[in-house]
Amino acid sequence: MDKEIKITKKVPRRGDDGYKVVSVRMREEMLERLDTLSARTNRSRNELINLLLDAAMEIVKVEE
Repeated sequence: MDKEIKITKKVPRRGDDGYKVVSVRMREEMLERLDTLSARTNRSRNELINLLLDAAMEIVKVEE
């Protein structure tokens, strides 16, 4: 009896990619600046926010 059990790879569902959705309040002026930068760089708001936060986390210094 040479039977096979075939199992297909699981397709990642939304949210299973290591990212989480968060909500952020920001001033209109900041949103306008973000949209301007988005248009200039041809990147989405989401991508820019992640790039900028990642860069900021590298240079932030906490004062005691």
